[in-house]
Amino acid sequence: MVFPSISVIIPTYRREEPLQETLEDVLKQDYPAFEVLVIDQTPTHTPTVEAYLEQLAESGKIRWFRVNWASLPGARNYGVRRATGEIILFIDDDVKLPERYLQAHARNYQERPEIGAVAGRVFDRMKLADSQKINPKDSPYSIDYLPPQAMDPGIAWYYIDLVHTVKPQRVISTRGCNMSLRRDIFTEHGIWFDERFRGSAVREESDFCLRLRQTGYQIWYDPEAYLVHLGEETGGCHDINTRSLQYQLTFYHNHFLMALKNLTPVQQLRLYAKLFDCHVLGNPPCNKSGSPIKILTRGIFYSLGFLDALSTLVKSLWENGQIYSRQDLEGSAVPVTQEAKV
Repeated sequence: MVFPSISVIIPTYRREEPLQETLEDVLKQDYPAFEVLVIDQTPTHTPTVEAYLEQLAESGKIRWFRVNWASLPGARNYGVRRATGEIILFIDDDVKLPERYLQAHARNYQERPEIGAVAGRVFDRMKLADSQKINPKDSPYSIDYLPPQAMDPGIAWYYIDLVHTVKPQRVISTRGCNMSLRRDIFTEHGIWFDERFRGSAVREESDFCLRLRQTGYQIWYDPEAYLVHLGEETGGCHDINTRSLQYQLTFYHNHFLMALKNLTPVQQLRLYAKLFDCHVLGNPPCNKSGSPIKILTRGIFYSLGFLDALSTLVKSLWENGQIYSRQDLEGSAVPVTQEAKV
């Protein structure tokens, strides 16, 4: 059997020991053709982790690139431009992998040419803990097949569950911490991650997948292509406190930007209503505080986020927003490899 070559891309930002443990799991994979690219947005590592990354790069086990900016979609695009694999696989910098993880992703592409992306299952530590609180008798609960609403672009985001679902099936989107894609989605179809998604970049993979579906490729969920997402409390997107004003604004901005770019007016209205009901009013599945002051505060950010997303679209009339890709193509990013170290 011929295995497709895989490029494992790991964007990282202010992670230390979890990044090291993630790399150790990746490098243990028994797969005939894969490379590992670390897109490093961390300004300064601890001496131990710095030495570890240097050793891996010098021995040719990883390709290590450091950039002087922080953007998850920007880092994804940067890695793709340097990847050589037929399949591009993205994981987070705080995950644990089973032994045959790469095979589980690869086999989907070997067997079914209509599949353009694979969404792997995510044993998300935080979400599994939440489900145990909600369903103490049968937790963590399991789902065989997602409901029809999970394929509706207007409201899918509140029904698609890649944590508890146990059977393979077609889905509308991946989760960014465990997804693989055919390389030609980028090189032939010209679909790239939108670098206008800010902060923790919530909804950047949703936006990408909605555009990917226009190619005719399917997105397939394979629960056997699973990993454990540790959800570390420091590093990564947690450098933007979820209670901060910046996080709240970018959270709503990103949701509205995804909707304005990809959804019909009717679908947009349904998403806006669900977003308001869940994230502003705090109704399930969000289960936020019903304090009038907090609802008012969230409502203000909801409104500001919508206006901010509109402003982003207006600016795209003269600026496409791919600022990190432009910097890369202009040569301002700094690669760290076995041949060129800093």
